[in-house]
Amino acid sequence: MIEILIADDHALFREGLKQILAKHSDLRVADEAGNGEEVLVKVRSRSYDVVLLDISMPGQSGWDVLAEIKCEQPGLPVLILSMYPENQYAIRMLRAGAAGYVSKESVPDELITAIRKVAGGGKHVSPAIAEKLAFEIEKNADKLPHQLLSNREFQVMSMLASGKALPEIADALHLSEKTITTYRARIFEKLGVRNNVELTHYALQHKLVE
Repeated sequence: MIEILIADDHALFREGLKQILAKHSDLRVADEAGNGEEVLVKVRSRSYDVVLLDISMPGQSGWDVLAEIKCEQPGLPVLILSMYPENQYAIRMLRAGAAGYVSKESVPDELITAIRKVAGGGKHVSPAIAEKLAFEIEKNADKLPHQLLSNREFQVMSMLASGKALPEIADALHLSEKTITTYRARIFEKLGVRNNVELTHYALQHKLVE
């Protein structure tokens, strides 16, 4: 039996997932969490075989939760289940320690396959991402400006491009507003933009936000 922790801030989505997983006798939803802090509390209090983790959640984001899980329990597979574009986020999350990435737009069968695969110690990505990874290994192609951002810079960039204010970002990431301002300056420099309007245009142009 594969014991699963579902981490997503939408209760209806969690209920839908539980109904899908309940159809498979080898899968069991052992627990659920609605925010980043709750995920970490539950992971520290009992054992799971797989954590299904959303990127965007109240409090600590999926990025930060993944980092803490990998630091404390490196052997626990974390499967990212997100609405964010796979082609922009999957490789970053894999490099951060995720065992796989599944889009919320995927069919249920892909999710089931992914859960079983990562629970068995494997990795799961779509054929398109697998091809992209293979291409990157084969040829170190010139990177686009946003591909040069660190994971934290990419996270701040996404929040800025989504219209979040500096204090809001600082609060969400548990950082000072001064630190976020420093990140913003680095992001502007790396992307070659001068203000938030140009940043948002760049993000939309490259499909980094919806």
